[in-house]
Formats: sequence, C-alpha cells, structure tokens
Amino acid sequence: MIYTHLAESIYIEIKYKNRTSIAIKMDGYGVVEVHAPKGTSDEKVRQVIEEQWDAIQGKRREMESRLRGPEEKIYEYGENFLYLGNSHPIQIFEDMHERVEFMEEKLHIYVGHCDGEKIKQALKRFYYQQCKALVEKSIAVYQSNFQMKPRSIQITDSKTTWGTCDSNRKLTFNWRLAMAPREVIDYVVVHEMCHMVHLNHDRSFWRLVGKIMPDYKKKENWLYLSSWRMTV
Repeated sequence: MIYTHLAESIYIEIKYKNRTSIAIKMDGYGVVEVHAPKGTSDEKVRQVIEEQWDAIQGKRREMESRLRGPEEKIYEYGENFLYLGNSHPIQIFEDMHERVEFMEEKLHIYVGHCDGEKIKQALKRFYYQQCKALVEKSIAVYQSNFQMKPRSIQITDSKTTWGTCDSNRKLTFNWRLAMAPREVIDYVVVHEMCHMVHLNHDRSFWRLVGKIMPDYKKKENWLYLSSWRMTV
C-alpha cells in the first residue's frame, strides 16, 4: 500500500501472519513492512502506521544515509567527527607539538601546518591512543569474569573487523572503536575476551556473552547502523 502523511508518501508492504500484535519492520534497504495478525482491518493498520510515522521516517532517513556511505570529510573548522558516540566539531590551531585534545565538546587539533592530510593523520593518532586506553580500561573492568587474561593487546587498522582473538589470546581492536559509545566498546571487548574461552561463535560462546552483557544485541545494532559514520 502507499501511505501518505503530510504530503509525504512511502510504500509499505502489509503482511498478515499468525501473530497477536502489529509490528513494523524495516529491511536492510529501508523497505518498510507491517506484520499484522490475520483479519486486522485496514483502519487499524493505518492507525498504527500513523502512531509510528515519525519513527518510521527517522529510520528510513538513517538507512538512506547509511546506504549512501560516508560523505567525504573536509578538514576545516567546524567539520564534525565522532568521538565516544557523539559528533563533535573540530578546531584547528598551528602548533609544532602536534596533538588532538578533546575540550569543551570540541576536538582541538594542533598541527605544524594546517593542511588536510596532517589534520587527518593527527586525528587518526588521537583515535589510536584513545582506543588503546579505552580498551585497556574495559578489559580491567571485565577481567573478573574470566580465569585467563589476554596475552597481548594491539590496536589495528582493519577494514573488516572490530576485534579479533587468536588461539594465543592475542586481542586486536579497530582504532575506529574510539568513535563508538563506551558501552559499545565494552561489548566488543567482552566479545573478544569470550573468545579466549570459546574460539568460535557456538551457542556456548553466545551464552557467555549474554551472561556478562545481557543487552549485547543493542550494542551490536549500534555498530550495524552507525559503522558507516565511523571514518576520518
């Protein structure tokens, strides 16, 4: 069906199933589906869509942005970058002691010469350093759940994983995690620490993850929806 609200129309697929309530779902391409009990009236379906309209449109816009991929960054005053789950503008200063400091909800970038590549590299160094500190802190917090400890911790530039754990208990983490909320970093740390006990993703592994962090799926979902934004 085509549903129109305030002159804005979207296609919504209605599916009638053996269920007791109406649920609104969205696939990975932003297609909206309404799953309704068999025999539900069109009026009732429209009522639920109306109630959830703002949420539906918000998710669709987020999905469309995600599918477009990250916009090319501009390394100038006011451009926003993620840090600990929130977007913060950058301020750029000339200083031979190159560094990045998080102050007053801004990322203050100090570089010897204000060109894009130098600013980008300064940001990456900052994220590497922050990721290492955050991961180490998280490991210390959750270590009491494990009898064994990681043998080494390394921060890497991976294009495919957020973290890994090998048979020697060597843990690696993606520097981009510094852009995620602290609780999401905690989840990735717990996930990899659980691999010290179970190397694969069998039921025992997920039971252990769920025992330590019952709402881990919420953190997984944040990464799924937001990973496209985690870039410099």
